[in-house]
Amino acid sequence: MEPLNLGIPKGSLEKTTIELFRRAGWKITNSSRSYIPTIDDDAISCKLARPQEMSRYVESGALDAAITGSDWTLENESDVEVIADLVYSRISFRPTRWVLAVRNDSPVQKAEDLEGAVIATEFVKSTERYFASHNTSVQVEFSWGATEAKAAESLVDAIVDVTETGSTLRANGLRIVDTLTKSNPQLIANRDSYRDPEKKAKIDQIALLLRGALEAESRVGIKLNIPKDRIEAILELLPSITAPTVANLYGKDWFAVEIVVSEAEVRDLIPRLREFGAEGIIEYPLNKIV
Repeated sequence: MEPLNLGIPKGSLEKTTIELFRRAGWKITNSSRSYIPTIDDDAISCKLARPQEMSRYVESGALDAAITGSDWTLENESDVEVIADLVYSRISFRPTRWVLAVRNDSPVQKAEDLEGAVIATEFVKSTERYFASHNTSVQVEFSWGATEAKAAESLVDAIVDVTETGSTLRANGLRIVDTLTKSNPQLIANRDSYRDPEKKAKIDQIALLLRGALEAESRVGIKLNIPKDRIEAILELLPSITAPTVANLYGKDWFAVEIVVSEAEVRDLIPRLREFGAEGIIEYPLNKIV
C-alpha cells in the first residue's frame, strides 16, 4: 500500500494534534522551516495545511485523511467521511463556537435587528446561510484577522467570530447575540480512500488510538494493597470503569487491587483509602484507554 496521506492542521491545532498523536503512539516531528513533517510510521505520510482548507483537500483526494475542525468542513460544504469526533480536554481539544457579536452599546438583540448591516467574519458562507435562515439581508465581508477590533471600533455593525469562553469578546467591549454553530476537531477521510480496505484499516487504527488517548487524558490508574479483613469495605469506596482487578498477594492475607478512575476523584479517594487501611498506594498516568 502507498503511504496514507494524512493532513496535520497548521496553526493553533498543530501542537495539540502532534501531542495527541504522541500519546496515541506516533512520533511526529516538524520544524518551523518545513511544511513536511516526519512520522515514525512508514505507512503514513504527513502533510501540513491550514484547517480552513483541509476538508477541501480531503474531498479532492489530495489527502486521504486529516484532522480539522468540524466548522471548516461545514463552511466548505465538503463531502467527506467523518471518522471520529475528537472532543476533550486538558490538551486543548475543547469545543469552540461561532457566535454573532455586537458592541455592548448596540441596540441589536437578535439577528433580525441587523437588516442591511455589515458583518465581518472568516466564516462567510455559514454566516450568509445563517442570516438567510432568519430572512435577514446583510452584507457579509471576509475578515483577514483582528475581527473583534472591527466591531469594537465600529468599522462594521457586527461580527461572527470563533470563541471558547467569550472572554476575548468581552475584553473588547462586545456581547454575544447568538451562536451559529459549535465546532470540535474531527478525523475526516476521503470517501474513496475509506472504501479501500488497506487505507480504511489504517484510518480506523488511527481513530481507535486517538480516541483511546483522549479517553485516558482525564483518568489515572491506581494500585493498592488491602488487608483481607477490609477488602469488602474498601472495594465499596472504589469507582471504576469496570470492576476492579483483585489478586491475592503471595503468602499473605492481603489483596492487590488495581483500578482506573477519574483524576479529579483521586485527591479525595487516596486519603479515604488510607483511613480504611490500604497501603502501598501508587498512582500512575495512562496513555490510552481502548
